[in-house]
Amino acid sequence: MSLSTLPSPADAPARLDAPVLDVVVPVYNEETDLEPCVRRLHAYLEAYFPYRFRITIADNASTDATPEVARRLAEELSPVTAVRLAEKGRGRALKHVWTRSDAAVLAYLDVDLSTDLGALLPLVAPLLSGHSDLAIGSRLARGSRVVRGAKREFISRGYNLILRGTLAARFSDAQCGFKAIRADVAGRLLPLVDDTGWFFDTELLVLAERSGLRIHEVPVDWVDDPDSRVDIVATAVADLKGIARLLRALGTGRLPVATLREQLGRGPLPVAGIPAGLTGQLLRFTAVGVACTGAYLALYAALRTGFGPQWANFAALLLTAVANTAANRRVTFGLRGSDRAWRHQAQGLLVFALGLGLTSGSLAAVDAVSSHPAKAVELAALIVANLAATAVRFLLLRTWVFRPRHGARADA
Repeated sequence: MSLSTLPSPADAPARLDAPVLDVVVPVYNEETDLEPCVRRLHAYLEAYFPYRFRITIADNASTDATPEVARRLAEELSPVTAVRLAEKGRGRALKHVWTRSDAAVLAYLDVDLSTDLGALLPLVAPLLSGHSDLAIGSRLARGSRVVRGAKREFISRGYNLILRGTLAARFSDAQCGFKAIRADVAGRLLPLVDDTGWFFDTELLVLAERSGLRIHEVPVDWVDDPDSRVDIVATAVADLKGIARLLRALGTGRLPVATLREQLGRGPLPVAGIPAGLTGQLLRFTAVGVACTGAYLALYAALRTGFGPQWANFAALLLTAVANTAANRRVTFGLRGSDRAWRHQAQGLLVFALGLGLTSGSLAAVDAVSSHPAKAVELAALIVANLAATAVRFLLLRTWVFRPRHGARADA
């Protein structure tokens, strides 16, 4: 099989004079820093970037002389353009420019140039080659060199730990102002990104990661800007609200990550004899099964004295079967929202009936051997029966209950 990571010919820029790279510098009241930033960036790209480029100054509602500085730079330097928005918001400025750009690769960097420009070529190269879909500068990746105070270091690492714990994010640095994205990918993701402020980066990255896209991380040299006017408290509150909103959107299925993964995602490389996604599903199914088996045994032990072994087994298995189907639906097979949820539970109960037959049969076999079996023997028999039922359950869930419909697949 021939595998390629290159964009399709249909994704290439239609115009021969279109820039390959569009670097956006979002600004708000940066009349002092804007000119040295743009001149330094322009000189770097002229000297080291081998393709056609553009620098776009995105002024979002500045109230000082920033618009005048931007216009002057656009008139003097080529190719530099200036765009002015009537409302504030870094995310709003990036979304506005990126959705209207004709470049093949879209990037942005902060006006303070805290990130050394030597990382710009390594940032965009994997996107130009088609190897990756997004690229981010990371202050937390191995090999990065960072100069900043303990407070900002703690906040940055704490925020990324929160993202890992709540959204299962695997990228290392969400908020470094140094990122790039392929234009064809941006065209699919940006309409789904709601945030217009500082959470824009995180929302875009989580959506890309959940859609199976490849995110390239570049370790950067980064020096903190002591004159930064970012309100840390307000930004932190907005980020926490953004995380909660994104969790709701993912949990309810409002974000079509399964469809995006089908259309854009990079699935695992095919291995002869192993169905696609099987390994990951087995690992997630095992984790869910271990948790549910523990809950089942605890419930059985609690109910055994009052209801007897058969009724205790029935009640414990029924409760954990409902929880198991819901957990596997979401975690193992990546299905979100309410579509066919009741049908899945009904099919799960049929699978439960099979498990009940296996476990009840094991208890009946134990009783046939001994009229007063020890609880340890009962539990051992149930464990063996549950292992057999678990294997059958996985096969039925994968091939029957959660089998993807024609033209779609689970967000595994």
